[in-house]
Amino acid sequence: MTVTPSPTRADRWRALRPWLGVAARLGLAAVWLIAGGTKVGDLAASGRAVNAYQVMPYDLATVIGAALPFVELALGLLLLVGLATRVSAGVSAALLVVFIVGIASAWARGLAIDCGCFGSGGQLGAGETPSYLPEILRDLGFLLLAGFLLIWPRTPFSVDGWLAGDIVEDEDE
Repeated sequence: MTVTPSPTRADRWRALRPWLGVAARLGLAAVWLIAGGTKVGDLAASGRAVNAYQVMPYDLATVIGAALPFVELALGLLLLVGLATRVSAGVSAALLVVFIVGIASAWARGLAIDCGCFGSGGQLGAGETPSYLPEILRDLGFLLLAGFLLIWPRTPFSVDGWLAGDIVEDEDE
């Protein structure tokens, strides 16, 4: 009678990691697609939201605000199909760090703004209070997803894997 050894923790991780990667990739894709999709219809409002942070001249803020939804949509599409996943995760991580620093800066300077992450954003009305801590914690969670994909970018059901001829990447990539 043959005895098969129990899977080790490393074996279980090796089997689970690619599927965690799929969840991270699709979750981050959804974030960018929703964020970009909610802003692309009103680029002026997106520019005003960036300007509300008061860290750059108005004209530059409006240009960045108008471009941001398209960057978010592009990242979302790339992550959705799993193409250039490591690059997309790196750009995602960089953007998320900028967002976290921007929100923390607004909080530290006593600004009362909506981050504009999933909509028009901008100055809050009288009596409205900002929700900076939940926004920072949310973005830190998204940053963890991007970090996971920076380390383990190739996942099942991805164009990256298809182009490389893999179904799932080898642990030693």
